[in-house]
Amino acid sequence: MDNKKLAEILFPDIKTTPEEMEARFPERQLPEGAMVTRLGPSPTGFIHLGNLYGAFVDERLAHQSGGTFYLRIEDTDDKRFVEGAVDTVIDSLDFFGINFDEGAGKDGDKGDYGPYFQSERANIYKTYVKYLVEKGEAYPCFLTEEEITEIREGQEAEKLTPGIYGKFARCRDMSLEDIEKCLEEGKPYVIRLRSDGDPEDPKEIHVEDAIRGTLTMPENIQDVVILKGTGLPTYHFAHVVDDHLMRTTHVVRGEEWLSSLPTHFELFTKLGFDIPMYCHTAVLMKSENGNKRKLSKRKDPELRLDYYKETGYHPAAVREYLLTILNSNFEEWRAANPDAPIDDFDFTLGKMSTSGALFDLDKLNDVSKDTLVRIPAAELYTFLTGWAEQFRPEVMKDLEDEEYLLKILDLGRDGKKPRKDFVTAGQMIDFIGYFFDDLFRIEDAFPEEAADDAGAILSAYLETYDHQDDQETWFGKIREIAVQLGYAAKPKDYKKNPDDYKGHVGHVSTVIRIALTGRAQSPDIWEIQQILGEEKTKARILAVM
Repeated sequence: MDNKKLAEILFPDIKTTPEEMEARFPERQLPEGAMVTRLGPSPTGFIHLGNLYGAFVDERLAHQSGGTFYLRIEDTDDKRFVEGAVDTVIDSLDFFGINFDEGAGKDGDKGDYGPYFQSERANIYKTYVKYLVEKGEAYPCFLTEEEITEIREGQEAEKLTPGIYGKFARCRDMSLEDIEKCLEEGKPYVIRLRSDGDPEDPKEIHVEDAIRGTLTMPENIQDVVILKGTGLPTYHFAHVVDDHLMRTTHVVRGEEWLSSLPTHFELFTKLGFDIPMYCHTAVLMKSENGNKRKLSKRKDPELRLDYYKETGYHPAAVREYLLTILNSNFEEWRAANPDAPIDDFDFTLGKMSTSGALFDLDKLNDVSKDTLVRIPAAELYTFLTGWAEQFRPEVMKDLEDEEYLLKILDLGRDGKKPRKDFVTAGQMIDFIGYFFDDLFRIEDAFPEEAADDAGAILSAYLETYDHQDDQETWFGKIREIAVQLGYAAKPKDYKKNPDDYKGHVGHVSTVIRIALTGRAQSPDIWEIQQILGEEKTKARILAVM
């Protein structure tokens, strides 16, 4: 077989060589130890938590080491392309603080290693496919879909590994004359890798994984497709060429790609490329009825990245939570450094789990509470109003008074034990709704111990109310009202002698709390009144009497 002649017949328009490509995309000039990482989503319109999970690892590795993090759009499968999906990817990741140094952008490519859309790199891939054909490492395959189906059915019947390899690779040893005849007849074809793997006795390969250590697995035996009939490469081939030419040092991807590693290893080897350090992350799991299962697009809305934006999770809270499941020592670090910026944490691959990473919304909510309490009220105001404008526009009129809202957001967040009531923007609006007449609702019933006296309690409270009272004076008056109406001045007195009292001062103050906020639980009533103002406070009491 004259492989050079075959390569010219198949790729007459490709004049570039691998050497020219190496010169066009030289080694990056980066500090020693700097990592180059990439995110390579497909533009399908669905960006999920796994994308963010991996992107966070990519971003941390690159930026902590003084390296480069880039965005590559893997759009060689035109059947899955969704209009506007690229902007969705960029906007979603930007919202969560994932910033790229170079790559695909809404206004075009940024960087010297593009194009960053794989669909625009066809001639680059063909240069290397032509090179493999010249070496006799790849060949045209004219098998039809019907023939491939027939082969697979026969393999299944004999309980053999399915695929095109060995004796099943019928076009593998075609003569040049037969190939030319097929081409003259216009038969469609793909280009397949001529694998060196032995189907009868596969050897073992050893690949280093930064998370899982040395991986040992059987070599590839499949003559996989590397160039489709459309002239575009398969993912397997494209990512190998791109990761080499873009000088990627670390490839972060899910463990579902482990089965493809032998194929990628052989492609890197045949092309003469150094294999990057692979980092196969654990799959995201959730606990259900005592069992763990993989997060599902169909069953779990929390897999969608939009879910967190729509619900109103602050991006800092999501980032903080992801680190708790990415690195086992993060929570210990955060406890020791409660006010430190998250980027101060030394993220390491060695602290990542190799088993299923358990995703827990309840834990995310707890982390969110801790995160939001560290965010200044002014920043929360910007976040909350921005979210409401998009997802709850009907409440925007209530949020226009910035000074008023800042007082509300700061309520109870000072001191050694600040209140941790805020979880999401949606929950925040519901939680502080009692400050706005449009949103105020009586949600809880008066305590049973004081329900019959509610009118008398509120009447006495209104008679003695002075908006200028300090907190101590104010509560002293409530205690006097309680005693006058037959309630214990202190809860412990009621507990000791319950038959001597109707209830205690806490039951009395709860009646006032419900009248003002509609709820039995709330931050400090005196502070709430200072924010509501005298007029609104009195109006609330009168409305319930």
